[in-house]
Amino acid sequence: MASEISNLILVKDKDVYTADDSITLNVKFSLNGEVRNAFNEKNWTDAYEKNDNQFKLKYGIKITSTGIRKHNVGKPIDTYRKASIFWTRNPKLVNPMKEKRIWVQVAKNFEPIIKLTEEDVQKELFDFDEPVILSASDLGKGNHKVSAEIFASWNKHTYIEKNEEKMHSQEIEIEIN
Repeated sequence: MASEISNLILVKDKDVYTADDSITLNVKFSLNGEVRNAFNEKNWTDAYEKNDNQFKLKYGIKITSTGIRKHNVGKPIDTYRKASIFWTRNPKLVNPMKEKRIWVQVAKNFEPIIKLTEEDVQKELFDFDEPVILSASDLGKGNHKVSAEIFASWNKHTYIEKNEEKMHSQEIEIEIN
């Protein structure tokens, strides 16, 4: 099963804007398939023992408007999430059901997050809800169709091959009075 971007939707914060409004679009998507399935407790424990203890997921979001000609609007997002695999004896982290020593810390926008289950770590690393703020004046009055272009990439690790995925969202309409 290959890796893929799925559940890509663009959500606007309201239906009608004025020319001096800021428009907030939430770009929501998930990375599923091979990359998500491979990032599991067994693999990250094996990876730690082989000194493969950083997973960097680079991703980008570009909002485009189609009209007479297609053009980019707003500032594109080009950033990454990082998962650090580490060993600890911290009693606050230990799952009472088993002796667990290898953990993952996910950094989203440089904020460290530690989750206690494999599924929660995968959600933090591979599920996205990114706000993109546009200026209504950049689009101008009228109805505009906008969409998002998404890319995600990662390097080779002991548990996954290097890959890059891309996807376009459905267009949504933005009305500016």
